[in-house]
Amino acid sequence: MNMEKNNDIIYALNDRPPLLETIFAAMQHLLAIFVAIMTPPLIIASQLGFDLHTTSYMVSMALFASGVATFVQCRRFGPVGAGLLCIQGTSYSFIGPVIAAGMVGGPAVIFGTCMAASFVEVIIGRMLRYARKIITPVVSGIVVTLIGLCLIKVGVSACGGGNAAMADGTFGSMRNLMLAGLVLLVIVFFNSCRNRMLRMSSVVIGLVVGYVVAWTMGMIDFSAAGSYSGFYLPQPFKYGIDFDWSAFISLSIIFVITAIEAYGDITANSLISGEPVEGKVFDKRVSGGVVANGLTSFLAAVFNSFPNSIFAQNNGMIQLTGVASRYVGYFIALFLVLLGLFPAVSLVFSLMPEPVLGGATLLMFGTVATAGIRIIASQKIGRKEVLVMAVSFSLGLSVELVPDILSGLPKEVASIFSSGITTGGVAAILSNMLIRIKNQD
Repeated sequence: MNMEKNNDIIYALNDRPPLLETIFAAMQHLLAIFVAIMTPPLIIASQLGFDLHTTSYMVSMALFASGVATFVQCRRFGPVGAGLLCIQGTSYSFIGPVIAAGMVGGPAVIFGTCMAASFVEVIIGRMLRYARKIITPVVSGIVVTLIGLCLIKVGVSACGGGNAAMADGTFGSMRNLMLAGLVLLVIVFFNSCRNRMLRMSSVVIGLVVGYVVAWTMGMIDFSAAGSYSGFYLPQPFKYGIDFDWSAFISLSIIFVITAIEAYGDITANSLISGEPVEGKVFDKRVSGGVVANGLTSFLAAVFNSFPNSIFAQNNGMIQLTGVASRYVGYFIALFLVLLGLFPAVSLVFSLMPEPVLGGATLLMFGTVATAGIRIIASQKIGRKEVLVMAVSFSLGLSVELVPDILSGLPKEVASIFSSGITTGGVAAILSNMLIRIKNQD
């Protein structure tokens, strides 16, 4: 593959832009990712009923862990890291399995199992060329689509008011639905604007509008934040560690898919940055990036946060700004760490009413499903690919729509396959392998 150098790049990978330009570029990247990093822990905490202090702490640690992970990716330490302007943040893909793990044994099972499962991605990073033969783009697209479709249920629940509203009988009230609808409409409106900054800020604007409206309606109680200390010190293993096999299998499947997604993101990043997308340099970068994905997810669990992945939206930011310098990534990492240590922002977001969050996440999860469909559509779809999709979607969605279908199975088995993402992912991988073996006969 013979790639031309990207002439739109103003500052290349190893350039050092002036300080003010570096800070400005870093702030634009932060604007694109900062809500996306905080949203998964907010959703997980609300679904598992964590209190305000725990929620705020986990959101702060998500920012802190993302800062550390971003620094590792940009700086590269030996075989760990891509050495590109790669930004990492809390991954949406893990929300379903993490919530399921939390229902089994709380934060201890979540973080202990995430630590164990993260090494699946490390191993794949070292054996990437073999994994790509099994986890094809069609398989990745199926799993990404299932992630979006299965998480829509979580978004709808938040739109109705979440667990708290179910408890007090206000779930699905007109007030909750109108607030969620307002947020969704504001995001759609600004995302449709021609101004690129407004498009990139659409989710932030929608959440701010919803937050202000909710406050005027008396839905936010700032007195609950009275014990705010102003500083969070990262405490390894704050909630203990435990392990669950069913959660491990579910999380491992997502780590496999995340590794393949990281491969695509690093390829796109290299291309946009004017760097090679084949050869030894590229192979080292993509392997190091995937290994870093796994190791930084392990570190995130140590510091009481959730698995990380490379954020694809920042590739668009590189193309928009023309700044591919990895030194900008050092500043992004520093800002994320500081936001995590001084959690005023995370505390404010932790008080956000669920309908506000639901209006935004419903749209986000829909775009995740759409991204999966686009991955599938980019491939040549023949009879065999249709068969793999049919098996995967039918089995994956069946356990989401009719969870009682597993009631006759042993508890351990039912726990593993209760997630549509897990069931559909396993079906996609196994059916794809079976067809490949059949074709070789």
